[in-house]
Amino acid sequence: VQLQASGGGLVQAGESLRLSCAASGRTFGAYVMGWFRQAPGRDREFAAAITSSGGSTYYVDSVKGRFTISRDNAKMTVYLQMNSLKPEDTAVYYCAARLGYSGRHASDPNEYAYWGQGTLVTVSS
Repeated sequence: VQLQASGGGLVQAGESLRLSCAASGRTFGAYVMGWFRQAPGRDREFAAAITSSGGSTYYVDSVKGRFTISRDNAKMTVYLQMNSLKPEDTAVYYCAARLGYSGRHASDPNEYAYWGQGTLVTVSS
């Protein structure tokens, strides 16, 4: 599967952005999808994930209540709605895919075989 992330940009603290990740291939509904982020000088970290059916979602504590991951399997797209953005959310955001139906280890980047190119989110204070 190939992934194309989009939707990043420059916003002020407190504003919102919605990231999209469009997938190619015929079996999108068989993939767990995740969003990861990497801030300058820091390791890539897990942000959110969603199971193949969309029935379960997972978030890192720092984004709970502010970010929402969702997917539209008919459109082969996963979304990350980011509200109440903070300067510490500034990072390159990557979408990733792994074959499977379970959300087990959804936060482990090593579990994901496919990665998009990343989209930059900059939040100014």
